[in-house]
Amino acid sequence: MTRVGIVGLGTMGRTHAEAYQQMPDVEITAVFDRNPVRTEPFASDFQTFGATTLGELLNRCEIVDICVPTYRHAEFAIPAVEAGKAVVCEKPLGRTMEQCEQILEAVSKHNALFMPAHVLRFFPEFKRAHELVQGGAVGNVAAVRTRRGGDFPRASSDWYADFSKSGGVALDLIIHDFDWIRWTFGPIERVYAKSLTFQNLEHLDYTLVTMRATSGAVIHVEGTWCDPGGFRVTFEICGDAGMLEYDSRQMVALRMAKRAEGAQGGGVEVPDNPALQDPYYLELRHFVDCYQQGIQPMISAQDGYEAARIALAAIESAQTGKVISLS
Repeated sequence: MTRVGIVGLGTMGRTHAEAYQQMPDVEITAVFDRNPVRTEPFASDFQTFGATTLGELLNRCEIVDICVPTYRHAEFAIPAVEAGKAVVCEKPLGRTMEQCEQILEAVSKHNALFMPAHVLRFFPEFKRAHELVQGGAVGNVAAVRTRRGGDFPRASSDWYADFSKSGGVALDLIIHDFDWIRWTFGPIERVYAKSLTFQNLEHLDYTLVTMRATSGAVIHVEGTWCDPGGFRVTFEICGDAGMLEYDSRQMVALRMAKRAEGAQGGGVEVPDNPALQDPYYLELRHFVDCYQQGIQPMISAQDGYEAARIALAAIESAQTGKVISLS
């Protein structure tokens, strides 16, 4: 039985706990939150030990799952790594590049099993689109457009509204897309962004990022916390052999159109409707399997660092009005 401890008992802590509950070879042996009011009811719900300190939790588990707000990731991830634990840490890796570098250094120094929780790679439509692109289904990719967002997220402490803690929509939300884009289309060489983040609008945020990949592909990433109509995710991937489209509000969400032979018209649309599975379960099951088998997870600490680097470059561009080079 693999013993897991969860740090941070908000929405994501509960989401992760519910996923572990479905694993017959995993036991949640301890939970901890800096707000002790949360600990007792959470521990009761999941029939586990409510730790009063991080040290108590570390003594009771093999895997530590970090679900605290972004600005506290390094505060808890580094001691867990130093204690010799396997660590899965919610995205983004850190609030600043300095925090990300500190985590990366600790992981390297202690040769830790560590995974940033970039769950988008486990969403079936995004996983399938990655496989299709890598398999050449759309040919040479020229342009990519992604859109993600809904209304402004709320938390008991309203920390999302504090840019110094959350990093706004660029770091908290569309970092999902930045990681998936790197994974699917390769490294990013430059970033330019426009944003409402610094306009002092209460509980509204929006960012549009234009990027160029080293492959030459032009990529547009849109993130919004201004849409009260419900959460929506879309993407378009255009290549010289066809196009992939995804819209989370469509019944058949993932569609592919192939160009006819000889670049003639009349492309055929092929709907693809992947089976629904809980991506959070798949993500955490993957990490538990890696721990049990002694192998490295598919998402590395370096991947988390690079995704944060893109997000923070977008923030810098939006603040300065300049193109930010990452090469």
